[in-house]
Amino acid sequence: MAITYIRRTDGRRPPTNGGRPQGGRSTGGSDRGNSSRPSYSNSNGGSRGSFSRPSFGGGSRGGSQGGFSRSRSNGGGGGGKRGYQEMSVDLSKLVNKAKPVLDDEVFVPEHQFSDFEIEQVLKDNIAKKGYVTPTPIQDKSIPLVLQGNDIVGIAQTGTGKTAAFLLPLINKVLKDRNERTLIMVPTRELAIQIEQEFYGFAKGLQINAVCCVGGAGIEPQIRVLRRRPNFVIGTPGRLKDLMERGELELSVFQTVVLDEADRMLDMGFIPDMRFIMAKMSKNRHTLFFSATLSREIETLIHEFLNKPARVSVKTRDTAATIDQDVIRVPSGSSKFDMLVDMLRDPSFNKVIIFGRTKHGVERLAKELGAKGIRADSIHGDKTHGRRQKALGLFKQDHVQVLVATDVAARGLDISGVSHVINYDLPATYEDYTHRIGRTGRAGKTGIALTFI
Repeated sequence: MAITYIRRTDGRRPPTNGGRPQGGRSTGGSDRGNSSRPSYSNSNGGSRGSFSRPSFGGGSRGGSQGGFSRSRSNGGGGGGKRGYQEMSVDLSKLVNKAKPVLDDEVFVPEHQFSDFEIEQVLKDNIAKKGYVTPTPIQDKSIPLVLQGNDIVGIAQTGTGKTAAFLLPLINKVLKDRNERTLIMVPTRELAIQIEQEFYGFAKGLQINAVCCVGGAGIEPQIRVLRRRPNFVIGTPGRLKDLMERGELELSVFQTVVLDEADRMLDMGFIPDMRFIMAKMSKNRHTLFFSATLSREIETLIHEFLNKPARVSVKTRDTAATIDQDVIRVPSGSSKFDMLVDMLRDPSFNKVIIFGRTKHGVERLAKELGAKGIRADSIHGDKTHGRRQKALGLFKQDHVQVLVATDVAARGLDISGVSHVINYDLPATYEDYTHRIGRTGRAGKTGIALTFI
């Protein structure tokens, strides 16, 4: 019998003091001498260090089955969402033993990168980056984009979508230097990551790009825009601002990429997207990428694309390489103290912790630092520079823990993340799948744990 969350029957909201049980210390930063700290036994066999995580997938523990309790907060880090509602999902979906990739599951591509009909100078740059065999989304999408088709690409995060559109579009510029492309994404981190990947592929090709995102100075972006770069990569809000200033004329752009379209929908960017798309040429080449395919996404596809080819490589909600489990906080115990104990285990060497609110994420990072754990934070209230610094420190292993709101749940490609911890539940199961997708990448096994 699968467990679902227990609805409170007293009409009160759950505690809002950072998710700690009532009666715990408000700071959460000091050890509780009498608190019981259970061991964490891996329910699917095996142990990691001195920890073993108990299984909660087999039956009800300490309460009746039913729906979730729901809480709201004014500090939500979800970007554009008013208040907050926890996801409602069967707990069995949060427990899964990672499975190694079997030989018969290995993807066999139809192409090698050397087979694609692209310029040799671009093939040389691809080879220098060590790319030989395309991922499924690249193998299926690149030929279609090279043929000029509008496409809808449905694929999970971490599947190589960025190269799937960058490579054929860079090739278009090599054939016609007047070709210009707009790439619209939901977050500044994803925009910067795409720009970095672009310059890796376009090295030495005399093709330029500009990254137009909020939180960074607009004047330097305007100066680069006036030089007419072939690629403009940006977030909807900043792109709209530049258009209203008369610095971005979209009618001269022949191609547009909408990446992580479902996330832009979630963040409330649809009016801005429609405003921007209305200013583009009706004869444009449109590429549309999303991890999910809802009714609202289908509406956008119908609005923005012309007879698109569809490419779907999504086979399951979560990668088979992610070992998922739940951690139940016993009554009278401190969730924060349990987290600290876990992070002191050597196997937790590169951890992303997701929290609900910007304020809570910032506070948790500081409290972990006070416990001697190297931690930094990323959320919407941080300046552009500070967010990039935190990401850089985490990528370079200068900090062990990155505490984040859902701003970091999508698009970021950070290698070697050992664990993702849901300190606070996300709003939806879809958000959950994107959060845990930060680990278990590139065929490696990762671990995702969720506090309940």
